[in-house]
Amino acid sequence: MNDSDTKRLSRLNAILTQLQTKRISTAPQLAAKFSVSVRTIYRDIRALEQAGIPIITEEGKGYSMMEHYSIPPIMFTENQANALILAEQLVMKNKDASFIKDYTEAIDKIKAVLKHNLKDNANLLAERTRFSQNVNGERNSNNLSDLQFALTNFYLTKIAYTNEADSTTERLIEPFALLSTQENWLLVAWCRLRNEFRYFRLDRIKKLEILTEKFTPHKMTLQEYFDKFY
Repeated sequence: MNDSDTKRLSRLNAILTQLQTKRISTAPQLAAKFSVSVRTIYRDIRALEQAGIPIITEEGKGYSMMEHYSIPPIMFTENQANALILAEQLVMKNKDASFIKDYTEAIDKIKAVLKHNLKDNANLLAERTRFSQNVNGERNSNNLSDLQFALTNFYLTKIAYTNEADSTTERLIEPFALLSTQENWLLVAWCRLRNEFRYFRLDRIKKLEILTEKFTPHKMTLQEYFDKFY
């Protein structure tokens, strides 16, 4: 196998990873990511299809992997495993219990597919790495994971929210974005009570319920939101 073949095999594996991690990937996006021509991406996609990978081509949109198709676990390099362990330590600084729980469980599943030597090295790195916590500045919350789910699946959400004056109101909201500041997680959501977008501090959400009703997604990016309202 020559150098060109090796590079292509590496790129094919990387394209597979990309198709697993994104709902839709376009040929121009893949070409830009891997610094090749769009025509090369077309050939790569055909090669993957010929190898039996069930890639779905959506006209005018891009490529996606057939839902529920399972690919053997991805093997991480040691540097990639170390990066994940360091990320875990950073996540542990967060004061949202639900987020920490979900991320820790995800890391455990990732560790399960590591080779034995990488697993040992990753555990050692975790034991030897610490980040100081801003205990006095950070505030507790316990709703981040639920709000991530409601946001990505467009579920109407009911919250009991306490404002600065210590007054609590019940709100129906349409979660739009989550922002991390130095001291708080902030939720950007359309508030049906106020009939406008509002910021909600997660530590002031006293009760949260994800409803079965879905809302119509807001057709704008977060940057477009900032450009429009700020």
